Amino acid sequence: MAPTDAAVRRITTRSVPEQVTEELRRAILCGDLAPGRAFSLREVAGMLGVSFIPVRDALRNLEAEGLIITRPGRSAIVAPLDLDELRAVYRLRRTLEPELASRSCTLLSEAELDRLEALATGFGDERQGMDDIYDAHHEFHMALLSPAMTTWDRRILTTLWRAAERYIRIGFGRLDIDPEEHERRGRAHAELVASFRNRDPQEASRAVAEHLAHNEDLALRALADDPDIPGDPFPD
Repeated sequence: MAPTDAAVRRITTRSVPEQVTEELRRAILCGDLAPGRAFSLREVAGMLGVSFIPVRDALRNLEAEGLIITRPGRSAIVAPLDLDELRAVYRLRRTLEPELASRSCTLLSEAELDRLEALATGFGDERQGMDDIYDAHHEFHMALLSPAMTTWDRRILTTLWRAAERYIRIGFGRLDIDPEEHERRGRAHAELVASFRNRDPQEASRAVAEHLAHNEDLALRALADDPDIPGDPFPD
């Protein structure tokens, strides 16, 4: 099925491949372009109001991120969901992020921790849209670990975060809305900042590992009953 006009937001000015990549990535991550959906490059170019060339370049970028599968004949599909893939993404995140946290907690300034605490508090603002929440969430975790990151850490984690975000956003969107979810989100991230303030590498590492485990479990449980998503969410 080709994507509908509502699936992506039209780009009204002549775009560059980076802008097309960003908009298609947004539509995929939030589920507007659903997993497994097929489309032609020309159809997407028409919806975005750009030429064929930047769409082709954007799809190459998104294929490298694991979000798109290109096919012969100038067509592509949004990569299907797979619970084994989700577990693999979190396995890699648990390898990298707690270790980075153990080093970053000794490097972050008090002023930066104050800023991150204020950002975490903002997660409890019910007026925020989902795109704003996830943009702020990405900024928060990047800044929390950034002092200990190399360029390759940043590249790899950005790819892993985007892959995980798609599962989390689609999975959480299927859950009954919890009226206290905004408050819980803000509190959970404020607790992460508090663990970093203690400057204890083991405590910071443990806090990040527990944060990842909680999010992975929620996403797996939200998606586990979908017969169209392969993979074992809770293997023995």
